Amino acid sequence: MVSVRDICEAFFSLEEKYNLNYQEIQGCFAWQLIRMHLYYDITRKTQMFGAPQQKSLSLLDKVNSFLPFFKNSLLHNPFTGKYNKDILIFDHPRKVIFNDGYYDIYSNFLVDFLSDDYSFEVLESPYLNHHFTQKQDYISYTDAIQLGSYIHKKLNKIEFSQSEKELILKVQNELESIFNIELNIPWMLTTHILNFQYDYKKYIELFKKRNPKMVFVVVAYENHPIVAAAKHLGIEVIELQHGTITDYHLGYSYPEKTRLNGEIPYFPDKILSFGDYWLNEDTCPIIQENVIPIGFSYFESQSKDFIGIEAIDNQILFISQGVIGRYLSKLAVEFAKTQKDLKIIYKLHPGEYATWRENYPELAEVSSSHNFEVIDNSEVPLYKLLAESNYQVGAFSTAIYEGLMFNCKTFILDVPGVEYLNDLIEKGYVFKIRDADDLNDNLDEFKPAVYDKNFFFKNFDKDLLKRVVDNG
Repeated sequence: MVSVRDICEAFFSLEEKYNLNYQEIQGCFAWQLIRMHLYYDITRKTQMFGAPQQKSLSLLDKVNSFLPFFKNSLLHNPFTGKYNKDILIFDHPRKVIFNDGYYDIYSNFLVDFLSDDYSFEVLESPYLNHHFTQKQDYISYTDAIQLGSYIHKKLNKIEFSQSEKELILKVQNELESIFNIELNIPWMLTTHILNFQYDYKKYIELFKKRNPKMVFVVVAYENHPIVAAAKHLGIEVIELQHGTITDYHLGYSYPEKTRLNGEIPYFPDKILSFGDYWLNEDTCPIIQENVIPIGFSYFESQSKDFIGIEAIDNQILFISQGVIGRYLSKLAVEFAKTQKDLKIIYKLHPGEYATWRENYPELAEVSSSHNFEVIDNSEVPLYKLLAESNYQVGAFSTAIYEGLMFNCKTFILDVPGVEYLNDLIEKGYVFKIRDADDLNDNLDEFKPAVYDKNFFFKNFDKDLLKRVVDNG
């Protein structure tokens, strides 16, 4: 089976061979635009990962969403109004319910920090074509840019030069040969280049209008036009960490052999990380002093009510993810067949809530057992489940690291993507298992090595954030 390592190494090799990170195609660094998307395409076509399981939008949903797009483009357009803002925040589209409202858990701490003494604006993108947060004066919507980009894509096309075609064909042929699949890199490039060309111009226009001194962004590798426009104008770009970062995460991993003078186009100037553990200079294309451990305020605030509660001795928590759910659900069911005394909790990812009974039929069958519970909602806090469980089993979700903060004895299923946690496995913090028998045999035998919890998620460092904002 193809592994994450295989794909990453193939990418790194091609980037070194063809200097891909610095090849301009149609006036932009096009490989940067498709790097992650091409990775996901290969994982799907090699059947390495399953589909994320998130319910897709129906045609009616898409039709109905156009009216709000037009409405938001008129009423909440970021280009209206003549005013400057020192700081612009591009938050995460997906919001989570806490404190009686919908919030972006990765940037909300920044909004709270800035509210009293700083001039700022939040630029919010829709999630599944909707906005979930309560509208505030400091929030504008990017719907107008997305709508314009969609129209631009429909009305324009790209003609690649002969040299561009030759390079694209070489890369496509090599990847198809390595993984025995068919790719359509020209189509992928066309889509993302057209998006970039429109969005880049609009963000240049927006930044000139607002005149910010710094821009914060969540998931920079999905927002290249924002990063590129800001850097072109000399505006500092700071990314807020939103999940696990490893040597095999292609949003962040650029081994030295793939870099030119240490810099990568469209990469942020700084990253505010959850703790000291994340990112290292061997693969991160910015110097270590620009990776600033600020803490994970959401985890700190939401976990404090559960940190002290006593775990249930016989409870084991399975942490699902859509892309590996088919593997983990089968493991949980097989494991349950051998257990009478253990209480098994299977926590679905929010993207799996609507479709798990169809996608995991064996899980649906066992869910009525007295010692097996499937949780398909967000009513019970994940941190409560982690605090109550002595054991957790999963793949490479950020929740695995959060479970370590609750002293969960942690088992990682050997599935595609296990490479993300190689460091934890090698250091003995977690144990890699092959199947249900392996889990059963090591449930009590495994003794995890001692680790520093603050290394993963330190407490929110307000003074450090103030220095970052004031000195930017």
